[in-house]
Amino acid sequence: MTPFSLDLPGVGELTVRPLDVDADSALLHRWVTHPKAVYWMMQQATPDEVAAEYRAITGHPDRDAYLGLHDGRPAFLVERYDPARVELAGLYEAQPGDVGMHFLCAPADTPVHGFTRAVITTVLAFLFQDPAARRVVVEPDIRNTAVQALNAAVGFRVVGAVAKPEKEALLSTCTRAQFTAATGALS
Repeated sequence: MTPFSLDLPGVGELTVRPLDVDADSALLHRWVTHPKAVYWMMQQATPDEVAAEYRAITGHPDRDAYLGLHDGRPAFLVERYDPARVELAGLYEAQPGDVGMHFLCAPADTPVHGFTRAVITTVLAFLFQDPAARRVVVEPDIRNTAVQALNAAVGFRVVGAVAKPEKEALLSTCTRAQFTAATGALS
């Protein structure tokens, strides 16, 4: 897969490339166990557990993981999945072309204004580059109001609460048209 990139004014170049578990798992361990990653639910994970989790994701037929770079340096994590088969199987009304997504921004020593919004914009543009992707589906923890506001800013619409085994989630969806209307990114 060729890396996907967007150059966003005021932020810089954001690139998405396939995750290399062997090369990237130590970095991911620092990110997913950081206090700001509480909703990632891996706070107590060991380096081996993080590596095993991402080997399982990258080896699964309905899941993928990607590393995001900011101006060439690792800065965010992306997971793509088929929500009709994993994560939300049987919990919502799936449609053809649904793509599930999780993303995590790395802890930053020097925050960049607008960075998280630039990341989610890049992630959605990356997912929608696939012509088969018709709608992105997310299921953040219902208590994570910051990501819910971010989701709304890029075109997501709330479907409703969903009880998952590990959390109460707020199911939301975003079509290509909703994303373009909210961001202008695909126009």
